[in-house]
Amino acid sequence: MKKKPYIACLLSVICLVSLLCGCSGGHDVAEMVTSIRAKTRPELTVKDTEVPESREERRRDITEQESPVFSSGYSSSIEEMDDAYQVILQNCTSEFIGNYPLDEAFLNWLDGEYGDECILKLAQESCSKNPRQDMWYELTGNSIHVLWLVYCGQTGFSQYCTENVEWKVCGSMSEITLEFTGDVNFSEGYVTTKHMDKSPGGIYDCFSPELLEEMNAADIMMVNNEFTYSTRGKAIPKKAYTFRAHPSRVENLKAFGTDIVNVANNHVYDYGPEALLDTIETLDRAGIPHVGAGANLKEASKPYYFVCNGRKIAIVSATQIERSYNYTKEATENSPGVLKSLDPSKFVEVIKEARKNSDYVIVNIHWGTEGDSNFGRDQKNLAVSFARAGADVIIGGHTHCLQGFDFVEGVPVIYSLGNFWFSSSTQDTGLAKVTIDEKGKLTLGFIPCIQKDTKTSLVRDEAEKQKILDFMQKHSAPGVIVNPDGTISQG
Repeated sequence: MKKKPYIACLLSVICLVSLLCGCSGGHDVAEMVTSIRAKTRPELTVKDTEVPESREERRRDITEQESPVFSSGYSSSIEEMDDAYQVILQNCTSEFIGNYPLDEAFLNWLDGEYGDECILKLAQESCSKNPRQDMWYELTGNSIHVLWLVYCGQTGFSQYCTENVEWKVCGSMSEITLEFTGDVNFSEGYVTTKHMDKSPGGIYDCFSPELLEEMNAADIMMVNNEFTYSTRGKAIPKKAYTFRAHPSRVENLKAFGTDIVNVANNHVYDYGPEALLDTIETLDRAGIPHVGAGANLKEASKPYYFVCNGRKIAIVSATQIERSYNYTKEATENSPGVLKSLDPSKFVEVIKEARKNSDYVIVNIHWGTEGDSNFGRDQKNLAVSFARAGADVIIGGHTHCLQGFDFVEGVPVIYSLGNFWFSSSTQDTGLAKVTIDEKGKLTLGFIPCIQKDTKTSLVRDEAEKQKILDFMQKHSAPGVIVNPDGTISQG
């Protein structure tokens, strides 16, 4: 979709996705993991310039050296790798192993991939008072969740082979970047679409080159698809605004380097269930993942996962809207619709499930009151539920205007990104930017933009940029600091 480094590797990654979903092709999986590791963590790439030692030879080499001594619950020296296996199996907590089943088969695989020293250090860590799950990443360049994906792919252990997983090669070895837009509208006859159709460069004339460059540089780019793709269905009676785009308009998403779209909003059902299903099919044909709606509740509830720099990131989505009407239908076991969160119980379970299977959970939520730059108590209460369920960051939208930031139980929140490309009026807008550094620290920030004359651009003028950041500061929760670079912190 986007012109980024390592294109050849990305093409190979596509092959890996299908292999992982089928839990087959172990040698291909191993080659791909080696390829990704060479790009993202070269210090962990084994250079096979000599014939590898056998496990017994490697074990003998290690036991001839000074053996490690455990500090808690195991005071003897390890003389054989079998001892290390038993230490791990007896002491490993479910949290440390990511709630996956731990047995000798997995340890044999891990030993074969990363060597005896990895096993010995894991044995030491498992006996510590509070074993750190990050140890898996530090030793292998992959979190335990990613290791299990690779293990399933190589061994055919299909029970834990997760669907909706995409492997990405990041632009930098030291960080992962995710960016999110507010509302985008390609609806036929709408002001934005009319302007686009009259422009010689089409969609590329509707955004500044610098903004498109920024969006395409993100490792994961998520767009709020605030309309339906279809030629079928009828507009919902009595609904004031209904938006439907021809399925060919999906090609416009390529301009942004779109990696995933949100379809949990109050316009994806504007032309009924047929059009919603057409939207899903259109996105699927275009190869663009989506979250928040589907042919039934199970599909609407599915997270989508990205594996980036050895970490697994889940994205989940739902809509609180509508609160007073029921134009947009909620998905059921047998009917299409969106995942709703006015009653957050179903969405909370989705977040909890995503938490079990990933290192980070990104919540994209459609909520709030249109035209109100002040976030509401209902948004705050929902954010508390999402944070307690396991969200690592919460990205909001729907209000058609910007709302501020918050930290809810330590979880960073942006309440609304407003319109990104949705009207002809002059409006401040921007991109939410999530950064995860090499140590796993997550930071939420904001990139100021402006929508003017039906074109959205990065804000370059420093005074104008600070004015937008000052607005965000004014509308943020007490204790939140909006820094000059757009990142937020707690005072």
